[in-house]
Amino acid sequence: MTQKLLTQPEMLAGMVQYQDGSVVSKTVIGKKTGTVTLFAFAAGQGLSEHTAPFDALVMIIDGAAEITLGGAPHHLSAGEALILPANIPHALHAADAFKMMLVMIKSEA
Repeated sequence: MTQKLLTQPEMLAGMVQYQDGSVVSKTVIGKKTGTVTLFAFAAGQGLSEHTAPFDALVMIIDGAAEITLGGAPHHLSAGEALILPANIPHALHAADAFKMMLVMIKSEA
């Protein structure tokens, strides 16, 4: 699938499907230097507060998400993006179903 995505246009939201009561993920690119992962969060699902050792970019590709970053809540809709800096606590919640793309850059800063 990675090769197809890189050589032909494709709708990101169609590459990962919702599953009731679950968070579904699909790795699009996975390398030592970083990853691109698509997620589909069913309504009511989320990720509890955590940190990551690398910077990441979250882009909502369907629906809307509640993302808490460093204790501050943010409401993101399809087409909006947010940087999650390394080592800053963050959490995600799906009041309604949403899909997102996560781009993580694995580098020493």
